[in-house]
Amino acid sequence: MNKKIVFLLLAFIAFFYNASLAKGNLVEQTFHESGKINVVVAIVLIIFIGLIFYLIKLDRKISEIEKETKK
Repeated sequence: MNKKIVFLLLAFIAFFYNASLAKGNLVEQTFHESGKINVVVAIVLIIFIGLIFYLIKLDRKISEIEKETKK
């Protein structure tokens, strides 16, 4: 489980790093000029972290149910 989380985090970081290198997008330039790109990245990061915590919680609940059914 931990390896999956680390992989997802590294993939997420790599995606945003590569996206930041492409400077041809007008929307991206507008966000950079107005300083709103930080807000967008923060919101996306909050959503991503929330999804990760939800999946971890769901995995634990499913594991508990599986253990109960095996008894």
